[in-house]
Amino acid sequence: MNGIHDMGGMAGFGPVQPEPDEPLFHADWERRVMGLVRAIVDRQYNWDEFRYAIERIDPAVYLSSSYYERWLTALERYLAEKGIVGEAELRERTAGVAPRPGTPPVAATDPRRLPETGGPEAVESQRPRFQPGDPVLVRTLNPPGHTRLPRYARGKRGTVDRFLGVFPLPDANALGLGRYPQPVYAVAFEAREIWGDGARAGDTVSVDLWESYLRSVDDERAS
Repeated sequence: MNGIHDMGGMAGFGPVQPEPDEPLFHADWERRVMGLVRAIVDRQYNWDEFRYAIERIDPAVYLSSSYYERWLTALERYLAEKGIVGEAELRERTAGVAPRPGTPPVAATDPRRLPETGGPEAVESQRPRFQPGDPVLVRTLNPPGHTRLPRYARGKRGTVDRFLGVFPLPDANALGLGRYPQPVYAVAFEAREIWGDGARAGDTVSVDLWESYLRSVDDERAS
């Protein structure tokens, strides 16, 4: 989806400031949140659903929260939407300080929810359409639901670097529609194709992209 989480290429947030010798956890509660999420999502649901819950956090809450605060906020909303925790119980257990909900999930029947796909019946062993060296054009998609197609890559031209295998399509998996397995490729872009003339000549950007995110350059020429 198009949201504040998709920050690649955005300006105005200041420089990235790495923390020297940063610990894995800054507080014990962060360790517990990670354990809860791994226990619940790994065993019961899927990570595409959980990523989608993080993406739907209210933008003001998202920007003012730390990494594991976002995980906790998303988990609370996720469990409420699954019917595991009631809204009244959530308010009681958080002493009424739970962040406002943010964006509800898109309806699984929304016709805009998925790119063109091979359907849920596609087989895991399907052959890739593209080969290393093939020029491709990234489709300009603006789905209302989850996607792993970053905004900065949409509409850009790249070259298939390698085939990575067949994996579930996150756009479908996040909505509980099934796996929709598709080939995934590492696609290389000239940095200036992505970032413009301000990028250093000769640099490249590599993005892992599902097949339904891509078009053949030859298809574009034919149209």
